[in-house]
Amino acid sequence: MVPHLPHDDVRVRLAPSPIAGIGVFALTAIRTGTEIFANDARAIRWVSAAVLEQPDLQPWQRAFYDDFAIRMGDQLGCPDSFDLLTTGWFLNEPIDGMSPNVRATADFRFVAARNVKAGEELTISYDSFSR
Repeated sequence: MVPHLPHDDVRVRLAPSPIAGIGVFALTAIRTGTEIFANDARAIRWVSAAVLEQPDLQPWQRAFYDDFAIRMGDQLGCPDSFDLLTTGWFLNEPIDGMSPNVRATADFRFVAARNVKAGEELTISYDSFSR
């Protein structure tokens, strides 16, 4: 039996994005319905949005929540530590007039909403899973 290697089931990588900062790009074609980050099994940590009201919260700390947290009412979904941001946290929203090619499941797994070509940037509508 061949051992599981670090590159197995990797479909995407980070790269500079023409949309914003860093984005997620397909290394190979990805079929509709494929779970894109199948190797990322880290749990989401939910914290109270009241953390944003802490008087000692530094601007750079607030920026992590603004840039990466999933908002669900008065809760913020984050990695256990922002040092643990994985590729999926870097999905950008599509440019105006374009449809996202990724959708979130109810348990925050990301799947291809349509066939994605190799080299294409993966995008998602944040409003589809963050409220």
